[in-house]
Amino acid sequence: MKLDIELDRESGVPLTEQIVSGVTQWIGSRTAHAGTKLPSIRQFAADHAISRFPVIEAYDRLVSLGYLDSRHGSGFYVAQRARAGVDRCQGTSDPRRAEEESFHLLQQMNHPGGTLKLGSGFIPEGWRDMDSLAQAVRHVSRTDAASLVDYATPLGNATLREHLRSRSAQLGMDVDASQILVTQGASQALDLLMRYMLKAGDTMFVEDPGYYNLFGLLKLHGVKLVGIPRTRSGPDLDALQLQLAQHRPKLFFVNSVFHNPTGTTVAPHVAFRLLQMARDYDFTIIEDDIFADFQNETTDRLATLDQFEHVIYIGGLSKTLSSSLRIGYTIASQAIIKDLADIKMLTSVGGSRFTEAVAVAMLERGVYRKHIERLRRRMGEALGASVQMLEAAGWEVFEKPLGGNLIWARVPHIDDSRVLAECGAPLGVTVAPGHYFRPNAETCPWIRINAAYTQDPRALAFFEAAAKL
Repeated sequence: MKLDIELDRESGVPLTEQIVSGVTQWIGSRTAHAGTKLPSIRQFAADHAISRFPVIEAYDRLVSLGYLDSRHGSGFYVAQRARAGVDRCQGTSDPRRAEEESFHLLQQMNHPGGTLKLGSGFIPEGWRDMDSLAQAVRHVSRTDAASLVDYATPLGNATLREHLRSRSAQLGMDVDASQILVTQGASQALDLLMRYMLKAGDTMFVEDPGYYNLFGLLKLHGVKLVGIPRTRSGPDLDALQLQLAQHRPKLFFVNSVFHNPTGTTVAPHVAFRLLQMARDYDFTIIEDDIFADFQNETTDRLATLDQFEHVIYIGGLSKTLSSSLRIGYTIASQAIIKDLADIKMLTSVGGSRFTEAVAVAMLERGVYRKHIERLRRRMGEALGASVQMLEAAGWEVFEKPLGGNLIWARVPHIDDSRVLAECGAPLGVTVAPGHYFRPNAETCPWIRINAAYTQDPRALAFFEAAAKL
């Protein structure tokens, strides 16, 4: 039997990813049944005139994802649980899937491949200013050859920090460039702060739902997580008050603008009361504002209202400029920044002088500003169209975002979004179940949707199929 799968060597998508996507879609087509035998690795390679290596890797991956069973000496067969997942997507039995499959789904969501990354946090490559980025890379290569081999200074490129100081001033923050530390993405900023401010056994408050990568980092450091529900206007202050009566956290991590994953923004009245609680109970707020450049109309930041007495601010350019150019930054008091720079030197010696120089070139030439303006318009259109599409298909949207690219949505009658992840897989759509965004992986009916990807026909097919479960 030859599988009717088209492979395109010119697409830029690795053959392994194309095979994985093609087989999962074939399983979802009702042509395949549980126990159906696939062509051998040798036969598949011969049928499609390709090497056996991508076939071996693809079959192994499909086994680990639960789509295929490998029978020693016999071959590869469609797995029973893979077929059951398809049947559920088409409206039959009520499901469960092993926890490890969600891990693989999350891996797929964050790496290139043939599936539609509907739950990804990144903007598509086609939305980036690739030409200007390439020009900036060439410019730095010609004019600053030392940046190709040298580390950046501990605090980061001085010109870049001055640009970041100017941008923070537009948000109302009165800071000096010496209060800014450039990091390799916001993730390094978080890691440095965890090392500096926490020790094993300490308690930190986080938002629920919130940033899943932070949860793993905190557990790695042996820190106790306490989740504070995220409402449409910011952290639930009543729940926060109750938890403060029981715990004395050192830190509270808050995503202020276009919250990941709900897309919501902290309302002014919530911000004021939250800062008052930080003063009363003596904890520090880490304000994550990596989506700042997506915002059309500026709102007050916690750091603006507090001026860094109880707030440490984290920003970044990776979400907008390039995920490969790891540019994040932290703004805090000079004393904290000095200590963080020392930890940065101990753990990574220094950042990338080349990366920081490319970011400077983009900022100084004005191309980054123009790119952001185009990006905001495009995102606004995509958000509106996506919300309409979801609601027309029978989905519930947590809150209609005012900007950014993230939508938190659910199918009203489904309590566990693992079902939605299972439904999307055979349709070539990857989403992360909502429990990934909860501090202790509690069951969740919601999923994160990236509006930038919803115009793909597979998105609409998924929305309609999921609503019929």
